Amino acid sequence: MNFFKIKTAWSNAEFIILKLCVASAYVLVGAYFHAFIRQYYIPVLVIFGITCVWCVYLYIKKVKKG
Repeated sequence: MNFFKIKTAWSNAEFIILKLCVASAYVLVGAYFHAFIRQYYIPVLVIFGITCVWCVYLYIKKVKKG
């Protein structure tokens, strides 16, 4: 399987979604270890879930297209 050799063309707008997904994962890790951020755990978890699914959808769409 040539998974790492697949080339896709991502726009800057699509990278924003990927970056938001990764950033929310970092905040989730911080929320697990820090009480101040813990109050935002549920909203960040929702953002992470949505952006993660969205990112995977965009990736699959790009791979099938190109």
